[in-house]
Amino acid sequence: VQLVESGGGLVQPGGSLRLSCAASGFTFSRYDMSWYRQAPGKERELVAAIMSAGGLTNYADSMKGRFTISRDNTKNTVYLQMNRLKPEDTAVYYCNAYSRWSARDYWGQGTQVTVSS
Repeated sequence: VQLVESGGGLVQPGGSLRLSCAASGFTFSRYDMSWYRQAPGKERELVAAIMSAGGLTNYADSMKGRFTISRDNTKNTVYLQMNRLKPEDTAVYYCNAYSRWSARDYWGQGTQVTVSS
């Protein structure tokens, strides 16, 4: 099983980034996919989630209206479009896959996002 995040980097406040998470080794379409983030000295927190079926999404309050999660089951990839980025969005962003049927849970290695002028 692999979850490989990409797309992180340094961006100025107000800018945008698009993160990608390429999955392999499991049936991607059957898993709920999420993005989490962890800033230095803070606990890991949920950013956004998208369900396996129906594409229902959920966002943390501070990300609503700025971030958009999406998935492409034909490419086994989940995306996080981040707009109007703020310095407080600086963190390592992690991709997570979770099966509600088997309770299996997988994590990527993370990608650094730094928002700074």
